[in-house]
Amino acid sequence: MNEINYKPIGIIHSPFREPHGTPIQPSAARDVEGTVEIFPEYAEGLKDIEGFSHIILICHLHLSKGCFLKVTPYMDNKVRGVFATRAPARPNSIGISTVRLVRIEGGKLYIRDLDIVDGTPLLDIKPYVPEFDMREIVQIGWLEKNVHKLQKAKDDGRFVK
Repeated sequence: MNEINYKPIGIIHSPFREPHGTPIQPSAARDVEGTVEIFPEYAEGLKDIEGFSHIILICHLHLSKGCFLKVTPYMDNKVRGVFATRAPARPNSIGISTVRLVRIEGGKLYIRDLDIVDGTPLLDIKPYVPEFDMREIVQIGWLEKNVHKLQKAKDDGRFVK
């Protein structure tokens, strides 16, 4: 299989200097503010994004410590398959985060509900569109018994370099 390479389009800035203590999902990071610095060569691509209240950030989880196919997720004490979790220690350390877009100034996006560590490389941005992105929830697997722990769950450093 061929190797795939991505080039960051920007950097995410947040109040979280390290993974430890960082909220593990945007809904647990309500009102946490940050910025996204888009590199000048990609700033033209921001045209028309101001019309969206939310955007999806796709990033490289640069502090993840390698790949584990089985992990103990933050809100559980059982070992699970990595693809049944949102753990950062994945075959490709790609993260997604749906955040509120507050405003844009030049190549800088001001955002809220940020659950990403400062300095994280940004790979892409997609507009959040409920008709595209929301689905009827039928099953949420092992999280059914654990999702209530989200507001108190924080990164404890288990997936960091």
